[in-house]
Amino acid sequence: MRTPMATAPALPPSPKFWKRVPRGPVLVFAPHPDDEVAGPGGVLAMHRAQGDAVRVVVTTDGITGDPDRRFAAADYAERRRAESRAGLRELDVHDVAFWGFPDSCVLSDADLERGAQLAAAAITAFAPALVYLPWQLEAHPDHHALHIVVSRAMDRLGFAGLALGYEVWNAMLPDVVVDTTAVFEQKRRAMLAHHSQIAYVQYDHCLGGLNAYRALVHQRGRGYAEGFARVRGALPGELAEPV
Repeated sequence: MRTPMATAPALPPSPKFWKRVPRGPVLVFAPHPDDEVAGPGGVLAMHRAQGDAVRVVVTTDGITGDPDRRFAAADYAERRRAESRAGLRELDVHDVAFWGFPDSCVLSDADLERGAQLAAAAITAFAPALVYLPWQLEAHPDHHALHIVVSRAMDRLGFAGLALGYEVWNAMLPDVVVDTTAVFEQKRRAMLAHHSQIAYVQYDHCLGGLNAYRALVHQRGRGYAEGFARVRGALPGELAEPV
């Protein structure tokens, strides 16, 4: 039976298309060492190319990323941090902080509260114009928890800037798509710097495929793009390209 048009699902709005990124200091929250490049790595390179200050906060130590014990446990957390620094250098990002919390844990309300306090302190200290965080429907529990933590912090602070959610584990219906073709090879190198993770999952291939897919509509399937969901603030209209 055909669904009447009056009750059919509405056509989703077309995402904005940017060839540039907003100017101003940028603060990035990443659940694990590698998410900062796997998700918004292309736009971070674009921010740095236009002179924006970029600070990355990696919240967990990523020690569950070696389930087969392929690497020495004693220095595995430091290995992950070193890979994060190396990957970010490919994007010309040199300001990174590591909170060092254990990953893949069931978080209590007290844990979320502590995280929100730390996120609020990080936002206050850096005073970003733009915050990147995992988008709200990321399926990995650490990603989902970090979205809650950072959103709670921004709400408490009355953060007046723009916050955009990035995708890693779940593809979204984006509010904005950013052309990252010119910086994609930087992003690829940044992902490949995470040797301990590439040993398990060829995620440069997977995320590269997602970024190629994002070019389907606005770029006629040529090049690469990153998709983002608006979490807070207004999308600057002057960046939108005609569709």
